[in-house]
Amino acid sequence: MSAAHAVSPPSSAPSPGRKAKRFILAIAAIAALGGALFGYDTGVVSGALPYMERHFGLSSLGEGVITSALLIGAAFGSLAGGRMSDVLGRRNSLLWAGAVFIGGALAVALAPTVPFMVVARFALGLAVGSASVITPLYLSEIAPPHIRGRLVSFNSLMIVSGQLLAYLINAVLAQWEAWRWMLGLAALPAVALFIGLFFLPDTARWYISKGRTEQAAHVLRRTLPADEVDGELSRINQARALEAEAQRGAWQELRTPWVRRILLIGVGLAIVQQITGVNAVIYFAPKILQSTGLGTNAAITATIAVGAISVIATAIGMSLIDKVGRRPMLLTGLSGMTVSLALLGASFHLPKSTGVSYLVLALMVLYMGFMQATLNTGVWLLLAEMFPLKVRGLAMGAAVFVMWLVNFTVALVFPVLLDAVGASVTFWVFGLMCVLSLLFCKRYAPETKGMALEDLEHELRKTAAGGEA
Repeated sequence: MSAAHAVSPPSSAPSPGRKAKRFILAIAAIAALGGALFGYDTGVVSGALPYMERHFGLSSLGEGVITSALLIGAAFGSLAGGRMSDVLGRRNSLLWAGAVFIGGALAVALAPTVPFMVVARFALGLAVGSASVITPLYLSEIAPPHIRGRLVSFNSLMIVSGQLLAYLINAVLAQWEAWRWMLGLAALPAVALFIGLFFLPDTARWYISKGRTEQAAHVLRRTLPADEVDGELSRINQARALEAEAQRGAWQELRTPWVRRILLIGVGLAIVQQITGVNAVIYFAPKILQSTGLGTNAAITATIAVGAISVIATAIGMSLIDKVGRRPMLLTGLSGMTVSLALLGASFHLPKSTGVSYLVLALMVLYMGFMQATLNTGVWLLLAEMFPLKVRGLAMGAAVFVMWLVNFTVALVFPVLLDAVGASVTFWVFGLMCVLSLLFCKRYAPETKGMALEDLEHELRKTAAGGEA
């Protein structure tokens, strides 16, 4: 594994391979705190909302507005985050997001009125949206091809871990109805993210895009075996040279037919991830369980099961994604989600009882297991991989912008829809969306397993051109 040397290094010195692995893991651990904050800030509202409802006298529409304010902020944050990451770099953009995470968490926790809360959650959403684009982008570019799927999926694991942490803290603080503490504790991991980023480099691909070849080589020497560095530099430089010949800006590049087709597929995948109902469960699980007869504190505590299965399922998905491939994971997951939602909708026709409450919880857990192991993991990974380098930040920002807009719409409409037509019809609608999403993914979702990003760009260009013929 390591080359022979005239003088053997001390046994305590780590090999180059081990040093690179440690370096990559350190980067992943710090950068993915952005994912954990994303998860915490989206998940914590489920426990705080019942107490905010009483404190502020919220209607169903008011619940939707407070929940979705963060999401519309995230939509604009994702759009700005993609462009900002291209201009300032992946690392510096995450630094900006970390600072806003800190201020936004404190503002939300101290909000004296509903309008102040809505504005504060919108501001916090800017950081959530930026991190949702920049973190997987950063990880996909820093990772060697053979572990890229697992490393980018680690961000998905951190998102659901953040949600689980939110559910656990909600359950503990619910006995004191301390909803402001639930919201404010997000500032602690935000501080850790902000400080940790000062110790990280940017990615080799971004350095090369700015003509900083020596810094790119330095990063590659810390993440790849020595005999692969020159080849990787050459591959990235070749991709940059082809782009320079085109002499187009990023926005102009999006008008190229094959790039536009890839962007539309990415936007479609982003919509698929949201219209299938995942965030309705994440944001409103206690409300759903309360509708079956559970008390507020019991419903908040029971929601821990949703967070726990999300973490376990995401870990399983991470272990499989580079072996099984992206497309098979998406198709399997959407099939399981369709069945789960059909059963979940039917369960609301049973008489209210404690047993029915736990049946509903079990079916939500089953649905979330399929979702987090396959669709959530696969879509975030594909969005980080599938766009050409020149427009990667901009295109991913645009796709995630649409994702957050759909997320916003679901969060705003779900509590109103729940009151208007009932849980059964609502979940059957989500089941229908799963069927339509399955057909879309079967037709359009690309397979990106095991390919270097530059080689993948070449393959997608050929495939897209063939699809247009």
